[in-house]
Amino acid sequence: MTRGTADRQPRERRPTAADGVVVVDKPADWTSHDVVARMRRLASTRKVGHAGTLDPMATGVLVIGIGRATRLLTYIVGADKEYTATVRLGVSTTTDDAEGETLAVVDASHLTAADVETAVAGLTGTIQQVPSAVSAIKVDGQRAYARVRAGEDVELAARPVTVSRFDVHEVRPARTDDGSPVLDVDVTVVVSSGTYVRALARDLGATLGVGGHLTALRRTRVGGYGLDVARSLDDLGALPMDVPIDVVSLADSARATFPVRELTADEARALSYGQSIDLAEPQPAETVAGIAPGGELVALLEERGGKVRPALVFAPA
Repeated sequence: MTRGTADRQPRERRPTAADGVVVVDKPADWTSHDVVARMRRLASTRKVGHAGTLDPMATGVLVIGIGRATRLLTYIVGADKEYTATVRLGVSTTTDDAEGETLAVVDASHLTAADVETAVAGLTGTIQQVPSAVSAIKVDGQRAYARVRAGEDVELAARPVTVSRFDVHEVRPARTDDGSPVLDVDVTVVVSSGTYVRALARDLGATLGVGGHLTALRRTRVGGYGLDVARSLDDLGALPMDVPIDVVSLADSARATFPVRELTADEARALSYGQSIDLAEPQPAETVAGIAPGGELVALLEERGGKVRPALVFAPA
């Protein structure tokens, strides 16, 4: 046995986390994939995923699914999202945010708060939005951002999105590094899944004739998960190594995402076998969480042909 082999110590491993959701407050300069990789080590399992990518410059709520909770992520991704952001009017960039190269600088000092409010009103409600060319949308099987980086001109089709809130908090004069006058606009937006806040910044600047891009972005909510339940990676990593990280249980995760049907013991048993149950009353949504009398998530339920059927069983018999 060599000295190196004799001195090598087994790596300490944290107990595997329970199935559930962890809401992470993503730090700046981390990719969503970076967070998943870190959570795999913290949760001591490779079965980890996230619900909705955040750009590296963005911070805030990133919903992480562990174990069986990864099966909920498809539904959580589709939830509405809330952001706080700062838009710089007067500068347009290649990526519609501060990470891109500057395309043009235009004097924006003539704009008033009223001008901004009027333009914002036109970008509120159900609108047609052209995603940023450096988005992760696939074009002929390849990510748009990869095509852009390869030197291609990428034009994406407009698609409907919903901006249910677009609140302006402050409009203040600012200057670029070379002294050009611009305006910084602090906003809160609530948007449907698939909406690009970078594209809202771009379109706000285009509407006002001066160009615009995003200089700060923080996601404050995804569906029923807000910053109030978010944990930093530092806090999670500071837990003693013999303690598994805390998770939001499968049942509580489902309650935060779906309307709930409280099941009888017989209904829970039938669903656990993959059988349908009576509708009883109209479902309040397309998908409902079925919770057993003991508080366990049994299945996600969908109405089909006048019966309620399990779309996804979490507690099989």
